[in-house]
Amino acid sequence: MDCDKCGRESVMHAAYSGLHLCEDHFVASVDKRVRRRIREDDLVPSDATPENPQTWVVGLSGGKDSVVLTDILHRTFEKDPRIELVALTIHEGIEGYRDESVDACEELTDELGIRHELVTYEDEFDVRMDDVVEKDPEGMAACAYCGVFRRDLLSKYAERFDADKLLTGHNLDDEAETALMNFLEGDVAQIAKHFDASLGNFEERGEQDDFVPRAKPLRDVPEKEVALYAHVKDLPAHITECPHAEEAYRGEIQKLLYQLEENHPGTRHSIMSGYEELAALAAEEFGARDGGDTELGECEQCGASTTRDICRKCSLLESIHAV
Repeated sequence: MDCDKCGRESVMHAAYSGLHLCEDHFVASVDKRVRRRIREDDLVPSDATPENPQTWVVGLSGGKDSVVLTDILHRTFEKDPRIELVALTIHEGIEGYRDESVDACEELTDELGIRHELVTYEDEFDVRMDDVVEKDPEGMAACAYCGVFRRDLLSKYAERFDADKLLTGHNLDDEAETALMNFLEGDVAQIAKHFDASLGNFEERGEQDDFVPRAKPLRDVPEKEVALYAHVKDLPAHITECPHAEEAYRGEIQKLLYQLEENHPGTRHSIMSGYEELAALAAEEFGARDGGDTELGECEQCGASTTRDICRKCSLLESIHAV
């Protein structure tokens, strides 16, 4: 098929819009959606100046999503002195898999001239995910441990680098899956938290002074289009699934959503459009803007913000080191 914009050979067909696009118009389409999300979410505040720039920490894993996000952000703000990018890579200690993706991160940041920081579970927690999976003291999926540790380090180092925002490469599929999971679990409080933590416009979110605010500029772009973008632009993305990935429930939701999208193109966009409106209403009732139901204190062991005496990360580390 020919590109609907210029008549050249198309490289993709977006069933949800009906458009066929060539390489150039496809790349421009993704760039446009990411930049529109940056504007609509008010990521660049009015008081950002060259003298008082914003520092944005980007979670760069080396996978397609984070690599594409980093590339677009760099090209968007390369000549804008109001924005400084810092790429943060976390090495979980997964032999072979993460080593290759770290190489991809270093190649990309060297090419773009972006500051790159690397932290490891081994240095921070004295654990490696390969060993955690073998011990498994809590009888949980590997992703359950890894998610806690990863979020802790992203937050910790975003604060250490004095970041104004923490950006992650969640795509449309990721967000639609999370929305559907929260809805099916009937977790209204989590839906409100989701809005205030990373979905809402920065002018509409409740105050969250205990954390560096997060943003997901890639969340309007479907996963397959992110992968195609990385391929078309020949970006150094490490496109291999983690050998320990086994999120059973999310996997079921992923299959369900894929089938719905195949049968009813545009389902993911519709889910997110309605979910964001509902999440905004939930945030008004249950979210941080009204103080929420629980007060955050400090973990007795590491000082991180938590609703418990000992945060989840420290609790898991105690179990792992006890085996």
